[in-house]
Amino acid sequence: MDVVVVTGAGGLVGSETVRFYARTADVVVGIDNDMRATFFGAHASTSWSVSELEAEHDNYRHMPIDIRDSERVAEVFSEYGSDIRCVVHTAAQPSHDWAASDPMTDFTVNANGTLVLLEAYRTHCPDATFIFTSTNKVYGDRPNELPLVEREQRWELDPSHPFARHGIDETMSVDASTHSLFGASKLAADVLTQEYGRYFGLNTGVFRGGCLTGPAHSGTRLHGFLAYLMRCTATGEHYTVYGYKGKQVRDNIHSADLVAAFDAFHRSPRSGEVYNIGGGRASNCSMLEAIELCETITGRKLDWSYEEANRIGDHIWYVSDIRKFSSHFPAWRLNHDVEAILKDIYEHANERWQQ
Repeated sequence: MDVVVVTGAGGLVGSETVRFYARTADVVVGIDNDMRATFFGAHASTSWSVSELEAEHDNYRHMPIDIRDSERVAEVFSEYGSDIRCVVHTAAQPSHDWAASDPMTDFTVNANGTLVLLEAYRTHCPDATFIFTSTNKVYGDRPNELPLVEREQRWELDPSHPFARHGIDETMSVDASTHSLFGASKLAADVLTQEYGRYFGLNTGVFRGGCLTGPAHSGTRLHGFLAYLMRCTATGEHYTVYGYKGKQVRDNIHSADLVAAFDAFHRSPRSGEVYNIGGGRASNCSMLEAIELCETITGRKLDWSYEEANRIGDHIWYVSDIRKFSSHFPAWRLNHDVEAILKDIYEHANERWQQ
């Protein structure tokens, strides 16, 4: 029997992963206790997503477990044992703003929770693949030291810099920078996942994502850039841009493209590997550019304001260099750019937002 375990199953990447593997696995086990509603309020709850997964897939089994609960997590892994072929860990406290309000919860969810899962994986299904959804925030604000040039609607990297053509690669240091507490907790989990691969010889992969997005994203003010921006544009909610003149640049990857990358790694895994993953040079935008796209797609003007103070640890310019992953898995392709992502979000989520 083939079993896939997905943590954060009701979230953006988790639900995309469940749907992907529900087509091929005998059982997909989803671990998700809807802490997103605790973090960000009822409007950010993923309960609607879990209900859809249960209705759509007979082979989906939902487990409302806190990933910090080592006994209950161990019970799930023990039940399926060596039948577990892949573990995709997407559960997290995902906001660097929220982390500062409760550092203990942030760290225990992101770091301790990951350790609990890694131990359960090592004990019960060491031949499986373990995929961890990390973040570019592990680099802290080190990208802000890059030589940037101000353009009309965006910051851009000086063309003479080695990262200018393809983006930031995995050689960037994670040291001596301001990470935000969220970045620190995710870095701990990131290094743990690498170490379990290298020290114990397990098939672990770390994906340091840019902005992960798509129609299943329950976007909220503190997390979910494109989804929340499109939601505000479509519903008339107010949106606030923080710092950098609204010209800060993010790359964006559709959750379907990310899960396809996960599967490519699962089919030919490596030990303790690390990848920067995102939209790269093919799919990135500034805040101002994203606002214009949202307004064009919806036919509505966004009600927004600007605050000079930027968020601590926020990046001015971040574009992922995805060449390492592409060289290891040349059959993988990005199928969505920013405009396609925003159209997909609007077409699939607008009805839910209006309700």
